[in-house]
Amino acid sequence: MSTEPPETAEDAEEPGTPAEGAQVSEGAQVSEAEAELAAQRVERERIERRKAEREGPIEAGGKLSGTAADLLAAVRAVESGEKPAATVFEEAGPAPRRPAPEPVRRAPEAAPGPVVPAAGAVEDVRGVLVQGGAPEGLAVQAAGVFGDGGADVLRADPWQLLRVPGVRPEQADGFARALLGTGAGPDDERRGRAVTVWLLEQAALAGHTVLEMATLVAALGRQGVPEPEEAVQNAISEGDVLVFQDAVGEAGDAGEDEERPVRVLLGLERYALAEESLADGLGRLINSVTGRDGAGAEWERAAASAEGSAGELIRAVAGHGLVLHTGGEASLAEPAALVSAARGLGLRVWAAAHGPVGRARFAGLAEGAGVATVAGLLSGAEGPGRDADGALDVDLLVVLDAPQLDVETAALVTESLPDGARLVLSGDPGVLWSVGPGRVFADLLAARLCPQIASRRPDPGPLGELVSGIGVGELNQVAAPGKEVVIVPVRDAGEAVHRTVQLVVDSVPRAIGVPAEETQVITPGHGGAVGTRALNTALKERLNPGPGRFGGFDPGDRVAYSPAPGRTLPGRVVRADGEGLHLECGGEEVVVPRERVESSVRHGWALTAHQAVGCRWPAVVAVLPGDAVQALSRPWVYTAFSRADRHLSVVHGVEQALPRAVAEVTAKPRTTRLPVLLAPQVPVAEG
Repeated sequence: MSTEPPETAEDAEEPGTPAEGAQVSEGAQVSEAEAELAAQRVERERIERRKAEREGPIEAGGKLSGTAADLLAAVRAVESGEKPAATVFEEAGPAPRRPAPEPVRRAPEAAPGPVVPAAGAVEDVRGVLVQGGAPEGLAVQAAGVFGDGGADVLRADPWQLLRVPGVRPEQADGFARALLGTGAGPDDERRGRAVTVWLLEQAALAGHTVLEMATLVAALGRQGVPEPEEAVQNAISEGDVLVFQDAVGEAGDAGEDEERPVRVLLGLERYALAEESLADGLGRLINSVTGRDGAGAEWERAAASAEGSAGELIRAVAGHGLVLHTGGEASLAEPAALVSAARGLGLRVWAAAHGPVGRARFAGLAEGAGVATVAGLLSGAEGPGRDADGALDVDLLVVLDAPQLDVETAALVTESLPDGARLVLSGDPGVLWSVGPGRVFADLLAARLCPQIASRRPDPGPLGELVSGIGVGELNQVAAPGKEVVIVPVRDAGEAVHRTVQLVVDSVPRAIGVPAEETQVITPGHGGAVGTRALNTALKERLNPGPGRFGGFDPGDRVAYSPAPGRTLPGRVVRADGEGLHLECGGEEVVVPRERVESSVRHGWALTAHQAVGCRWPAVVAVLPGDAVQALSRPWVYTAFSRADRHLSVVHGVEQALPRAVAEVTAKPRTTRLPVLLAPQVPVAEG
């Protein structure tokens, strides 16, 4: 049984494949990933408490299912075929601003860490796994999922093994047959429920927060569930799955007595809660800043002193609680100007980037400003701290790399802001969407519920011209007198690997003047003859050969560290000792415990485009092998090519598939409920 997961959503098939699961550390120290996940759990509890305290109901389109009563009503609606009564989203008015008390900084270790299973529980689970023919190596992970009673859970329902990341239905079927014998059939109700939940988890890995009923039923049929509709109903009845009926079309499209059509959607509670909380938080921000809060003249002077789109951005933020800003790398100067202007007005301002590379880049533009990573801001490891109510101690938060916000992270950000605060989401809409579920930035742009400032500041030079064309579906030939763009044709996989290594080790340093350590290789996937694994092996042999004494790594190796699923930090191995593997990531030292090295650290001379989002390098070698045609899309090409600052080499083995992908293959659709939930959010009129 193989359970090796893909490292990013780029490896996921529709509706998804197993994702990398969080490993349970047996050490006493809380890791960065554990602290982050624990902080998210604490924040979700605060979200639920806050929603319960609000006076108005939270409903949109169809009846929402944030409570047990709503779920019961939705289940009955599905069973009877009746449509639940439409309701109006009501939002309580914002509380008046008050002087903020001294913020309380919350260290990440203060949050409760994940439950570490007892040694006895691990051994009990290991015994059941062995009895069922499953790998013993899953024991710690399974015990972490199920807790101390994991062995009993698996004996009672062997298909619950699907809750362990990396396990597929056919593997769970074999496990069930070994434990239950002839009683383990495809028509077992337990199997139908477990596969239903598994399919929704896989859909989340592919970016969906919900699936349409017909899509889920068809997927269940492909997994050998004989009565897929009944399996869905059983999962709903057991509370494993939530059901939603969202109205289709505008309210005025149907007559007064005519029922509006609805679509039935199914999802998991964690994403439903996040999406509803996000809509709630965004509505609060949209409606909480209705004027210029007594500082109109100061805002206007700041806007007048800024250039072009930066002035427009400052004016928009002056009068609105939520503002969207779009543009490429050069446009970062505009949120930097906003941050400087707001600080000059005495506001408490912070910016947050996707990763440490983006944080350092923006800190160089907004000198003296507070800049954090989004993960650090939420966990408490970075940022302004929180006030006595648990809200971030800010008047304005600027979130960069906004397309990388999944629904859970975006919900945590919005619910962490105090009433009356302003939020700016800034990013390049042409890049790949978030690894996690949702398409928050794209949904908000489409909803047009708040000001949208599109930068008129183009990225400079031949690289900027090339990337701008790709963004509108055109792969143009650009003049590159300084060898800013070089195409290297290859015939097969072997030649692609050879030319890639040659470019990094010799050609780019010699002809362009960019050393190997500042050149990044980007390729579509991890597997295959020209995936990240093969390329990293070849590059290590030339750039840092060694025995790999520390879990396959040597001091000086470039690495990609994933502290949590969907996050990648480029770094370098410093040393290893009893504590674990010591890395340098974005100027900070990170210690990865020995037991987590295998699951969270990879070699990093070559990355996927998703791993590279939020970073830029002086030189990039984009590798397009012949077997990568199916992985190519306009967002992938745009993301990979735009990571280059001075030079781009394209190892080209896909012939006409590249211009075809740029022209025709847009982002894969994602099914989300955010547009429906946002529809009732109408900003309070000014004046």
